[in-house]
Amino acid sequence: MNHMNENFPEDFILTGFTKYPWLDPPLFFVLLASYMSTLLGNIAIILVSQLDSHLQSPMYFFLTSLSFLDVCFTTTTVPQMLFNLGGPNKNITYIGCMSQAYVFHWLGCTECVLLGIMALDRYVAVCKPLRYSVIMDHKLCLQLSSTAWLVGLANSLLQSTLTVQLPLCGNQVLDHFFCELPGLIKMACVDTTINEITLAVVATLLIMGPLSMILVSYSYIARAVFRIPSADGRLKAFNTCSSHLLVVSLFYGPGIYIYMQPTGDGPQDLTKILTLFYCVITPMANPFIYTLRNKEVKEALRKVVRKTISSKRI
Repeated sequence: MNHMNENFPEDFILTGFTKYPWLDPPLFFVLLASYMSTLLGNIAIILVSQLDSHLQSPMYFFLTSLSFLDVCFTTTTVPQMLFNLGGPNKNITYIGCMSQAYVFHWLGCTECVLLGIMALDRYVAVCKPLRYSVIMDHKLCLQLSSTAWLVGLANSLLQSTLTVQLPLCGNQVLDHFFCELPGLIKMACVDTTINEITLAVVATLLIMGPLSMILVSYSYIARAVFRIPSADGRLKAFNTCSSHLLVVSLFYGPGIYIYMQPTGDGPQDLTKILTLFYCVITPMANPFIYTLRNKEVKEALRKVVRKTISSKRI
């Protein structure tokens, strides 16, 4: 039992965002505001997509899936981060840490695949508009969405299980603000070459696979857009696709830096900033990116607000 306790401590000490305690209160309020904005924005997209009949299309089905995923993604980490920032206790239990690592990795991998699927949906919509509703029927949308979740789960079970088995030899200090696999691998007191190689190889496949699908899809989309005779038609197609490309850039950029390099490489402060970017800032930005550049979503939001105000007056 003592040997087990040495290898697997009861809890971890998270070093947090910064070494300066006086920064914790302002960071707490900034993070809380970001989290509330993420919840409100993504839940609004989910509700509007379900309530407005004009948004019952494959594009908005996947947008709703992305919003639901972002809500789960941030909820996996941000409440714990707020708890640690809000008081002197910087601990997280061993079980809580490993559960967080499993779920965070699952949701992150799922989002990688889902963004690739959304690019495929845009390709069919722009390049094969007459057959769009036939090809992207509800059954196929469900199958593609389920595939994203299952691929993410399978990868999480593989990577997280390999990481959980690493002995920590009593090491409790995790130089991060939540439990992420690269940080946990660094804590091990044995050779982690196999874990690092496995993480890098599988991450490369899961990132570069969907990213290649996105690049190929948008190369065909670009050719099709330039052939559209109407300037309004080209602008509409460009706005729809550019929103997705912006989301892809915000999510994939930090992920490529963190997961597609040896675990020991890279300054930890930069790693923390990039991790914060894709686990907090990107989910918060997604609803604004899609709504501010999408007239249909903005009009649907106006209708919902008008109906709500009218019902309250009655």
